[in-house]
Amino acid sequence: MRITKCIILVLFLITTACGQDSIDKSLRRLNDESVPYIYGDDLNSKEVILLDTRKKEEYKISHLNAALWVGYEEFRIDSISKLIPDKDKAVVVYCSIGVRSEDIGEKMIKAGFTNVKNLYGGIFEWKNQGYPVYNPEEMETDSVHAYSKKWGKLLTNAIKVYDD
Repeated sequence: MRITKCIILVLFLITTACGQDSIDKSLRRLNDESVPYIYGDDLNSKEVILLDTRKKEEYKISHLNAALWVGYEEFRIDSISKLIPDKDKAVVVYCSIGVRSEDIGEKMIKAGFTNVKNLYGGIFEWKNQGYPVYNPEEMETDSVHAYSKKWGKLLTNAIKVYDD
C-alpha cells in the first residue's frame, strides 16, 4: 500500500512539473499587476495606441493591427514621449504573454503616462481567443512567434514560429 502511494505521489509530481502551465498561472507568478490589464473583448484598437514590446524578430512574424514596435531592450522613454506627447492618451502595451509589457508599462507610468494598460495574456492569449494578427505586409496571418519551446506551450491557436 505504501509503495502504491509513493508511485501515485511521484506520478503526480512528474505530471505537475512537466505539465503545461497556463497563461493565468504564469501571470500571477511573474507579474505584480502594477499596470492594469485590459482584455481582448474590451480592446478597441481604434481608440488606443498599441505598443509591441517584443523583439523585432517577433514583431516581424506577426503583431496586432496598427501596433507600433517599441521593443524591450531597445525601449526608450524619450522616444515614446516624442511619439505620444499627450500623456493622457490611451496606450496598450503587449508582448508574448504580458510580462515584458508590464515592465514597459511601469516605465511609462513612472514617466507620467496616465492611461496605460497591459494586454492580458499578450499576443498569445489574443490569438488563442481567435483575434487576428498581421504580418509586416499588414495581411492577416496565423503565425505567431512563440518566443521559446517552453513559452510556446501557452500558444494554442496559431502556427508557432521559432528562431532558427
